[in-house]
Amino acid sequence: MTEVSVVTLGKGRPDHLVNVVRGLMRQTLMPTELIVAVMQDDLYDLPEAPFPIRQMQVVADALPLASARNVAARAAIGDVIVFLDMDCIPTPALIADYAGFLDTFDGLLMGEVLYLPGGATDGDWQYDRFAEIAVKHSDRRGPPPQGIEICTDYRCFWSLNFAMRRTTFLALGGFDERYVGYGGEDTDFGKALDEAGVPIAWIKGGLAYHQYHPHHMPPVHHLDSVVRNAELFETKWGYRTMGHWLQAFRLMGLIDPTPGRPIRILRRPDAADLALTGQQSHQPYANTATVIRLLEDRLAASERAAAAE
Repeated sequence: MTEVSVVTLGKGRPDHLVNVVRGLMRQTLMPTELIVAVMQDDLYDLPEAPFPIRQMQVVADALPLASARNVAARAAIGDVIVFLDMDCIPTPALIADYAGFLDTFDGLLMGEVLYLPGGATDGDWQYDRFAEIAVKHSDRRGPPPQGIEICTDYRCFWSLNFAMRRTTFLALGGFDERYVGYGGEDTDFGKALDEAGVPIAWIKGGLAYHQYHPHHMPPVHHLDSVVRNAELFETKWGYRTMGHWLQAFRLMGLIDPTPGRPIRILRRPDAADLALTGQQSHQPYANTATVIRLLEDRLAASERAAAAE
């Protein structure tokens, strides 16, 4: 039988992590272990589970997302590693789905993700209720009708819910730990897989429900690390990633991303920027595309008004 290690990253939001554990306790195929890479000073108080839970502290001044995933993955003992963000509640078949597909497929598999509104996980939550109220992200494509579908664009890789054989992950060297803070490390990993000829695919299954938490898209609260990591990606691969975020930052007057020279930060985000990009409790997710359309409409209206004067 395939042994499956689950890896997640933890910083704040203890209730979300408890819900992940509760979801793993309801699996049709129990994980061999859960490893939590804890990116804060204090460990979590987690419920007793029918599988070992290991908490490993990986603390740094900036979010060490890449190094934390690597530390946890290198410590894993399973044949398969499922990487699941701490805000993603796994459905009961998630582990079995990944284990089944990876028996015959050596690559990176991306499971399904649906988004929950605020309050959905209050009290004694039930999967039937989640299925009624969860929504698909408008910027993400859906799963194939069945089985596996190869993804031909590495930029579609999103690290919140995916799985690989442990040997394949380690042979690739894991995530590039030069990426610190928020942004870019998953796209870089997808590019590295593409260059190495390791397939990336969507699956029908591996479903997780994303728990609501306040967020900003584009992530103006991570402006500095997005800019830094976009430039690191350009140095490594010859072009920038996170283009939609950089475009939004440009339209907001936060940066000058003129090609051929370093990105200049023109000003710090203010209250208006945070209000524009902030997720509200009735929104299951924040959406950069919506913000860009609004900013482009504002710019077009301003240009029309100027022309009419």
